[in-house]
Amino acid sequence: MEAKKVPAPTLRRLPKYLNYLKRMKENGNVTISASKVAEALDIQHTQVRKDFAYTGAEGVPKIGHQIDELIRCIETFLNWDNVTDAFLVGVGHLGGALLGYNGFQESGIKIVAAFDIPEKSGRNIGGVEVYGVEKFKQMVGRMKIKIGIITAPADHAQEIATMMVDSGIQAIWNFAPRKLDLPEEVIVENVDMYSSLALISHRLKKKFGK
Repeated sequence: MEAKKVPAPTLRRLPKYLNYLKRMKENGNVTISASKVAEALDIQHTQVRKDFAYTGAEGVPKIGHQIDELIRCIETFLNWDNVTDAFLVGVGHLGGALLGYNGFQESGIKIVAAFDIPEKSGRNIGGVEVYGVEKFKQMVGRMKIKIGIITAPADHAQEIATMMVDSGIQAIWNFAPRKLDLPEEVIVENVDMYSSLALISHRLKKKFGK
C-alpha cells in the first residue's frame, strides 16, 4: 500500500507501537496481541489492528504477533531500517541540541553535516561538522542528500527552505515557527512546538486556575 494513502494519524501512531514493542522485547516477551498493545497505549483495539495491517504484519489467531516480525514490519514500512542522511541548517541552541542527540539513527535518519553563517563554521557538535551555508548546495549535490532540517529563526526559514529545494532537497523537517511556501512535490513536516506549549499552558491554567 502506498504511503500517501495511509492516514496521517496512523503514521503518527506507528512509532508509539514500535517503542512499546521494543520495551516488551527487552522484557523477554516473544509474542503480543493487538488487544494488549491497545490496552497499554489506550487506543481502540480495532484501530491497532488496522494500523498493523497497513504494515503488512499478520497475526495468528489466539497467539497474536511475533514481536520481532512486527518490529521488522513497522520499521520497514516507515523506512526506519534504512538510515537516510540529512543536512541541518541553523546551529543555535535547538540545532545544537539535535546534533547532540544520538537517537535519530534508530528512526532512520542521520544528520551528517550542519550549516550556519561562516563565523560558526569549523565547529564540531556531537560528531557533526559545521560548515558555512555557502557550501550547502555543493555538498547536497556531491553527497546526494534528500532531507533538510531547518532549526533557524523564523525570519530566515523561507530563504533557507528555498535554498534547500533549489539545491535538490526533496523533504524538509521544519522546526521554525513559520509556514513555508514551497512546491507541492516537496515533502514538508512542520514541528509546531509553540502550539504544544500553548496547549500545556492552557491546560495548566484550567486545572489550577493560574
